Amino acid sequence: MEKLRKLKRKKESEKENEESHLVIPEGSNGGINTAIAKLDPQLIADYVVQKVKKFEKDLSVVEMEDRYIPASAFLDTTSWQKDRNLENLPEFMEAFSRHKGRGSSLKKASESNGTPHTITIAAAALRAADLTRAVRKFQSKENAIAKLFAKHIKFKESLEYCHSTRIGIGVGTPGRVLDLIKEDALKLDGLKRVLIDASYIDQKKRGIFEIKETQKSVMDLLLNEKLKERLLSGDTTIIFY
Repeated sequence: MEKLRKLKRKKESEKENEESHLVIPEGSNGGINTAIAKLDPQLIADYVVQKVKKFEKDLSVVEMEDRYIPASAFLDTTSWQKDRNLENLPEFMEAFSRHKGRGSSLKKASESNGTPHTITIAAAALRAADLTRAVRKFQSKENAIAKLFAKHIKFKESLEYCHSTRIGIGVGTPGRVLDLIKEDALKLDGLKRVLIDASYIDQKKRGIFEIKETQKSVMDLLLNEKLKERLLSGDTTIIFY
C-alpha cells in the first residue's frame, strides 16, 4: 500500500514538473523553459545545489558545502513578465541593472581594459554568439561587447583582446571566461553582474545546469576565489535569464 502511495506521489510530481516546463521555441535548435522565470533567489539556490548533487556525486560533505551558493547571491527577477528570449534580453538587462545602485549605464565601460561590468554566460559557443548579437545595442567605441568563447577565436586572441580593449559586456562560455580570469586578462574589479542564460534549452530540452559538463564549468566559474568573494560580499550579483 505504501509503495502504491509513493508511486502515485512520484507520478503527480512528474506531471507537475512537466506542466511547469512549458517550452517556447527559440530559433531552430532550442527553446525557452518558462519554469526558470518562476524561481525566486532561494529556489534558484536550491535548484543549483540539486544539480551539484546530481552531477557531482563523488563530493564529500565538506566539498558539497563549498559548492553551495547562498540565495543572497542571486537577484530576484520574478517580476519580469515577458518571455526570456533573445529579443527581450536588452530590455531585461536595462530593467535589472539598477538593483542596489548598480544602475550605471550598460553603454559605459571601465577605463581599465578587460574590466567588464557584465558577464553573460551561455552553455555553448553558438548560443553565446546569438546572445552577443542580441546585446549589440549597448556597444560603442568605448564599450565593447566581447566574444569570450572558442568558436573561431583562439585563446591567445582572446587574451590579447582583453588586454587591449575596454570591455563593458563580456559574452561567453564558462570555461573560456574562467581561463581568462585565471590569466588576469579579465578583471573583476568592476563586475556588477553575472547573467546566466538559464532559461534556454537545447534540442534535448536541457538547460545550462542540466548538462553535466556545463553544470560543472559554471560552478567552477562562480566559485572561483575572486568571483566568489564578490558574490558573498554583494559586489557582484548572479542573474538568471
